[in-house]
Amino acid sequence: MNARNGLGSVMRPAFATRLAVAATLAGSGYIHARLYLTGYRFIHVVGALFLLQAVAAFAVAALVLFTAPALLRAAAAGVALGALAGFAASRTIGVFGFTEHGLQPAPQALLSLLLEAGTLLLLAAWQAAAWARRPVAPDVL
Repeated sequence: MNARNGLGSVMRPAFATRLAVAATLAGSGYIHARLYLTGYRFIHVVGALFLLQAVAAFAVAALVLFTAPALLRAAAAGVALGALAGFAASRTIGVFGFTEHGLQPAPQALLSLLLEAGTLLLLAAWQAAAWARRPVAPDVL
């Protein structure tokens, strides 16, 4: 497989996309791990959820580097969506009695939002490209 016959050029974007998804997931995991270590671990239930999100993000990021079947891409989306849902809930209805306001803690809240949204955008583009490459079934009368 090389770039001359076109196969190598097809493989490069897939790896680049996997790398980008892994990076955004790992970035989100890092932010949640740092927040856990710097004080969130003392917040009842929420601290454990931060640790769980960090571990899940790191694990899925590592797996995405090596392979990325549809189920793993769905897991990556689930990790990002879960973090975004927790963020939204913590600023509206609260999570186990815990609430935050705006983009606090800064800059972690904003960075986390950008990384998780980036993960979802990358996965959506990846899925759209996969659907576009799908063979089209012939028309049946």
